[in-house]
Amino acid sequence: MKKLFFVLVLLIPLIINAQTIKTDVLVLGNKEAAFAAGVQASESGVNCIVFTQSDGFKIENLNRYKTNGVIKAFEKRARKSLKIADSLALPVMSNQITNAVIKNWADSSKLFDVMNNVPYQEIKRTGNGWEIKLTTEKSIKARVLVIADGLDKVMAALKMTPLKPAETKSLNYNETFYRTTLAGTTGKAEFLSLYDLLIPNQENLLYIPADHLELGQAAGATAAYAAFYQKKTSESVLKAIQGELLSYKLSLMPFDDVEIADSNWLAMQKIGITGMIKAELKNGKAYFNPAQAVTYDEIKQPLKDYYYKAQIWLDDHKNELINLENVISLVCYVGNKSVDATKAELEKKWNKSYKFDSKYDLKKVLNRREFSVIINEYLKPFDTVNVDKMGRVIR
Repeated sequence: MKKLFFVLVLLIPLIINAQTIKTDVLVLGNKEAAFAAGVQASESGVNCIVFTQSDGFKIENLNRYKTNGVIKAFEKRARKSLKIADSLALPVMSNQITNAVIKNWADSSKLFDVMNNVPYQEIKRTGNGWEIKLTTEKSIKARVLVIADGLDKVMAALKMTPLKPAETKSLNYNETFYRTTLAGTTGKAEFLSLYDLLIPNQENLLYIPADHLELGQAAGATAAYAAFYQKKTSESVLKAIQGELLSYKLSLMPFDDVEIADSNWLAMQKIGITGMIKAELKNGKAYFNPAQAVTYDEIKQPLKDYYYKAQIWLDDHKNELINLENVISLVCYVGNKSVDATKAELEKKWNKSYKFDSKYDLKKVLNRREFSVIINEYLKPFDTVNVDKMGRVIR
């Protein structure tokens, strides 16, 4: 079963007849972005073909990437193909080994396919979808086209004006656009917005840089959403795609000091996206600082932006310490919950479920990790509050 919005697998036959191949998503490219887009689209439950226009992918050492959903899916197939136990480290993934694993993967998958060294004559629109003519009699039809390489040849075939690939933006808290993120950039305080990925006046067409794995994964999920729901890419639902990518362990906020393996990673990502806790921006990187104490001043305005009732609580508790007792009071007032029941539940979960290092203490000033987990669990601002295309809260 697929997670979140891709809960069903569409088992549409890939080959309709000898002359026409139908797929949901067609990816053009042979580097990291094309690989990630193809894997994410298929993992999200739609048919995907990656059209490499070469003798295979040109990827050296996938080991260097953090183990997000795409890399984890690859590592699973690599262990199976190479017959390596989970307890043993994988070898360095050379280009040759990578392509051997991908070939075995594609050969055994109903949703993921790779076509190497296949020339084409033309690419054109068919309704809201695309058709790529392999010969005068054979073609591939796809709902969504993702370009991850070879733009010059594609643009000539499409007879379109030049396109620019999706670009990341620097994380900037003077605006709220970061709330529309689909991917954080490893090692940089940068992110890709859904609205920088979508191409104005070009439906069901995405164009991403060839060597950017995270952007490829974001494009794969966006293409899969449109294909799965038979929608135009302009009808993409931000929260649904963000949720899908988070479920596949892609960091949407580029926090340099929060690993995907961290047991509280998801809560810190979600609260980071809301801006209730803001990263420290230093030397081109973003630091969430999970162990840093939370202050009244830093959470006051974001909480007011998200919840009317939080305004009343904060005005009644001006400059209070953000300790556990006060945060319980806050979430119970805003969320209409029982204070005693919440205290008992948090005490039970504190070390066992949340895996906090500290002791349960109502007078303890919460750090950013603890605050994020509690707010995410009891108020769920990321899941329940929508934002507009500029990232502004919609209430």
